[in-house]
Amino acid sequence: MMDYGAMTIRGVSELLARGECTSEEVVRGVADTATRADTAIGAYVGMDVEYAIEQARQADKERRAGRSGPLLGIPIAVKDVLNISGQPCTCGSRILKGYVSPYDATAIARLRREGVVFLGRTNMDEFAMGSSTENSAWKVTRNPVDTSRVPGGSSGGSAAAVAGNEAIAALGTDTGGSIRQPAAFCGCFGLKPSYGRVSRYGLTAFASSLDQIGPMAKTAEDCAILLRAMAGLDPMDSTTVDAPVPDYASAFRPGLKGMVLGMPKEYFAGGIDSAVLSKIREAIDLCIKLGAEVEEVSLPHTEYAVATYYIIATAEASANLARFDGVRYGARSASGRDPLEMYCTTRSEGFGTEVKRRIILGTYVLSSGYYDAYYLTAQKVRTLIRRDFEYAFRRCHALLSPVAPTVAFKLGQNIDDPLKMYLGDILTISANLAGICGMSVPCGRTGEGLPVGLQVLGPSLKEENVLQVAYACDRAAGK
Repeated sequence: MMDYGAMTIRGVSELLARGECTSEEVVRGVADTATRADTAIGAYVGMDVEYAIEQARQADKERRAGRSGPLLGIPIAVKDVLNISGQPCTCGSRILKGYVSPYDATAIARLRREGVVFLGRTNMDEFAMGSSTENSAWKVTRNPVDTSRVPGGSSGGSAAAVAGNEAIAALGTDTGGSIRQPAAFCGCFGLKPSYGRVSRYGLTAFASSLDQIGPMAKTAEDCAILLRAMAGLDPMDSTTVDAPVPDYASAFRPGLKGMVLGMPKEYFAGGIDSAVLSKIREAIDLCIKLGAEVEEVSLPHTEYAVATYYIIATAEASANLARFDGVRYGARSASGRDPLEMYCTTRSEGFGTEVKRRIILGTYVLSSGYYDAYYLTAQKVRTLIRRDFEYAFRRCHALLSPVAPTVAFKLGQNIDDPLKMYLGDILTISANLAGICGMSVPCGRTGEGLPVGLQVLGPSLKEENVLQVAYACDRAAGK
């Protein structure tokens, strides 16, 4: 029996177009693989196979009627932070237990329009706050490459599903590296679009000025296909950008001739595991062989990125999570004697430790007497970080660096050391602060067999730059 879960969107789409299989067969095959594998991996928090089969049958019917398209009848997994009509959306939290979404997120609606089949919902760190998928209220997800290690986070379930062949592709979200880091840890491709490229309507917000929805897949081409389907102006999200959405995949070419790629010296300054650094340098050498010109650049305000990010992100989280009060939807504590006590006990019982930590931090930096010292100052530094990238992109088409300082770490290794966990985001968070696009590209494995990800960063709304680098490297490495 064919392992559809191990295939790409392009590969399955071609089989469907030639009539060599049906979407229903693909969905059943992927679901069977996921059901068997997920006992050990724990990528999914729920699979509605019957719902997926119903969607697949509709796609097959439309194909027989003459419809075509690269996503028609393709099953994907969805991070449990995106609303799908009629399905739970728990965000990995007890406080949303019992909530069922009454609507589709815009990204979901656009993919549904293309004929995508939604197979199941993937595990995540609670409200996308974490880098290991150990903060979920429901389960711990394991890395399919080595089940003693984390898959990364917060989109760890989506990365594990793709890398473990439990999904052909998946959707994740990235607030400070939550697509790129798990993609690097699990050995798949993960793209964070520019801020405003993909609508956030229907995405349960963590930090509204940082969050982005993006694809996770087995190839750069599959990421390009999914991005094109999701991207574009949305009247339901005023932060989306009214800019043309290219046909990214059709513009791919074999090499990198004519491209100038920068190496930010601050991203190679120290603290990077030697095995990771070795693979990154091999990937950079490959880019040179493919015709790119590579030069050193500087992002001088990088040292302030972690502090800036954890002020802005926690402040926005504090405001966004105020809506979870046990009154309008989700779980409600039974022990409250009056509305205030019910509100307090609901939040105390419903939120996990990491979410509480970030709400407290965010409330503090927004409080009277501290707003100017922390939040306002952080916003000013954010502007300096964005200008660093703007200056670098005057010369460079994209920047190259590691995604993370280390490979996937052991389960439980950093869970009690939040500062160490936060510092692991040092190479990814600046892209979110600046609103630019970024991608994790698999670039080999260490001697222990653990995946390493090359980070490719591009100017705002220039996803074609990072996708071209990813495609050319993937094509050359596959030869």
